[in-house]
Amino acid sequence: MPNTLEPIDLRILGALQKDGRLTNQALSSQVGLSTSPCWRRVRQLEETGVIQGYTATLDRRQIGLGVLAFIRVKIDSHSEAEAEKFSHDVLKLSEVVACYSIAGDADFLLQVVAADLDSYADFAMAVVRRLPRIKEMQTTFVLKEIKAFKGFPLDVDQR
Repeated sequence: MPNTLEPIDLRILGALQKDGRLTNQALSSQVGLSTSPCWRRVRQLEETGVIQGYTATLDRRQIGLGVLAFIRVKIDSHSEAEAEKFSHDVLKLSEVVACYSIAGDADFLLQVVAADLDSYADFAMAVVRRLPRIKEMQTTFVLKEIKAFKGFPLDVDQR
């Protein structure tokens, strides 16, 4: 699929990553395309799953989530069924804002938010630690957010 994206698609995606609230008219003007073809391309990008949705980017501190942490988790078994069960359990946890299956000395990396250290400790010990199949977990706290995720790099010139 990535090879089928044309430069105009990348310009559309770049503009929408910066501002998902752009009207079709503003978007078409920004990317240099008339409104009807622009609208068709956006619809195609949505229908093919390249654009998976539109969200507002929130400042976690402004909504009372002062702690950002990463938890590296090792599970007891490396069977596919056990990993799937762990993944299913993690999907239910709203404090886990992202979860990745990783290579290396751990099996999963969880990105977690909490109001404060006490809230984090309660969550880690009462919820995460008690998930079945956890062999080991290690927390790394974010002291300062240098560059938060704002979107994927889309370099039209490299395609």
